[in-house]
Amino acid sequence: MTPEVQALPSDQTRLSGTAQDAIIVENLIFSYPGQARPAVDGVSFSVAHGEIFGLLGPSGAGKSTLQKLLTRQQRRFDGAVQILGKPLAAWGQDYFEAIGVGFELPNHYVKFTAIENLRFFASLYKRESRDPLELLALVGLEDAAHKKVETFSKGMRMRLNFVRAIQHDPEIVFLDEPTAGLDPVNARIVKRIIAELRRAGKTIVLTTHNMHDVDQLCDRVSFVVGGRFAVLDAPETLKAKYGRRTVRIMHGHDVVKTDEFPLDGLADDQRFNAILRSGAVRTLHSQEASLDQVFSDVTGTSLNLMEEAA
Repeated sequence: MTPEVQALPSDQTRLSGTAQDAIIVENLIFSYPGQARPAVDGVSFSVAHGEIFGLLGPSGAGKSTLQKLLTRQQRRFDGAVQILGKPLAAWGQDYFEAIGVGFELPNHYVKFTAIENLRFFASLYKRESRDPLELLALVGLEDAAHKKVETFSKGMRMRLNFVRAIQHDPEIVFLDEPTAGLDPVNARIVKRIIAELRRAGKTIVLTTHNMHDVDQLCDRVSFVVGGRFAVLDAPETLKAKYGRRTVRIMHGHDVVKTDEFPLDGLADDQRFNAILRSGAVRTLHSQEASLDQVFSDVTGTSLNLMEEAA
């Protein structure tokens, strides 16, 4: 049974409203017609310029709805949202010059080639877009530049989808499951580009149920369950806070034993030191929590199960 998720205290959301915040969200509430419970239920947070902010949770948790609100795909909501120093409702069509969006399900003109797709979408922006061949080369699609998208695999469409989101050099990039359907090599390429965007000062909101992407990329992550944030912090901080500070040691000559010792005071633990001096140590490992373990501890749900069901 999943525990009741409480709204985060305001001191954990960093609602500073300063020039360092690209996104400020205060008490955001959204309900779909006919639904008794809000899909987004009183969420508050801020995202700094040049930060990768993760929304981690299962399907139906509210993370994709939150992204739709921030990208103005859904415009009716309660609460306050400020983007790049301006209320979201005050933005006009110029808002889409400032943001890039990579959807979970790629949507392309499949009768167009890859380069024709990029050139067409580039024509929708006033600002100059990056060279399409350069973008395709970034994700290994240069040889497919003049092939129709209808011949592309899902992974190729995902990569095209990704570079289309960044081609006009937006200040904020919203990415929904950017590595879904990619093999490990291409997933690594996409994650490297995301990290490079952050180094260039871009703000990135990453929506996913993939804990590995969050762990590798995000400066901070929120666990989204039932339309609320269960917890929000840096991945390393969460693992340190909820993890076990212990060391597990396997030892023995004939009969193998496993013991676990607290990290605190380990140097003075007489039994641990006796095992070390015995010459019978087989393995020695610190027990660091994974984000999956942290998510499970906080919400009562395993991210591994989410990935299998996704």
